[in-house]
Amino acid sequence: MSDRSTSVTHRRVTLKPTYRVVNIVASADLQTDLDLYQLAKMSHDVDYEPEQFPGAILKLHEPKAALLLFKNGKIICTGCDTVKNVKMAVDEAIGLIKRLKNLPKPKTM
Repeated sequence: MSDRSTSVTHRRVTLKPTYRVVNIVASADLQTDLDLYQLAKMSHDVDYEPEQFPGAILKLHEPKAALLLFKNGKIICTGCDTVKNVKMAVDEAIGLIKRLKNLPKPKTM
């Protein structure tokens, strides 16, 4: 057995990568508690199954995005390709939450 290494000739490769943003993940904190059950009742775009996942999933079509809404008021937004679309998606979620908070509270007996 010999310990000689074989020499290999390597070509110089110039890499010129191109970049394209296809998915931005952003977080927001509304600093208020959310009633995820009521949000899911109010909108067919909100899925909430607490046995499966502790957050509600809001799927938007324009801009195309998915937002995770948590009881403590935190939001995770995914799927947007621009910061402008992230802001639009979070603003859409805030509008839904504001509509919920303005609903009259059910009367208890």
